[in-house]
Amino acid sequence: MHDVDSFFYSAATGSGFIARDITFENWAGPTKHQAVALRVGADHAVVYKCNIIGYQDTLYVHSNRQFYRECDIYGTVDFIFGNAAVVLQNCSIYARKPMPFQKNTITAQSRKDPHQNTGISIHACRILPTQDLAVMNGSFQTYLGRPWKLHSRVVFMLSYMHDHIDPRGWLEWNGSFALDSLYYGEYMNYGAGAAVGQRVKWPGYRVITSESEASNFTVAQFIYGTLWLPSTGIAFLAGLQV
Repeated sequence: MHDVDSFFYSAATGSGFIARDITFENWAGPTKHQAVALRVGADHAVVYKCNIIGYQDTLYVHSNRQFYRECDIYGTVDFIFGNAAVVLQNCSIYARKPMPFQKNTITAQSRKDPHQNTGISIHACRILPTQDLAVMNGSFQTYLGRPWKLHSRVVFMLSYMHDHIDPRGWLEWNGSFALDSLYYGEYMNYGAGAAVGQRVKWPGYRVITSESEASNFTVAQFIYGTLWLPSTGIAFLAGLQV
């Protein structure tokens, strides 16, 4: 499902890649299913004030250490996916209206080994619906993620969640696959979609209450950003809060 061989897309490899004030868009549309807009496998990659627009599989955070700041990211199914160590900070993440019978899933993280220091950290972002989805009044469900691989790891921290997020929060990939080995966490999010009372009861899911646990997924600790981001000139928040 995520072999990424169907459509043309922008790709970045190497080290020290920086994109700023660029729109990456895949025009394939929802009926073409997988259609990556941007694939990043560069180490110490920074994507700043960019638009990344597609439907299914929009942003492929393939590998290495990556940082996204003040970006707008649009998609439907698994639209932020891959196995990088990545922090998205101060971004707006928009779920779009999917095709009939589809469910929106924001993330599909693909960590295979519990010892890999990889995962998707969504920090101080806004989780929003596009207007065409918002007017559907809940006809399409949107979930925070589903486990593409056995040790899938995703956290949402200090982010606003609109009411388009399903109360369960997260979606199975295939039956009970990875539900006890994944790591999905939510820390001090807010908004109508952030209520955790009806969230999934999977062994691998947790509401994070410890500041020290949440701090593991900050720019400073998760991608060691204080060592390399200052040289880029891009603003960033090293810890959880100012």
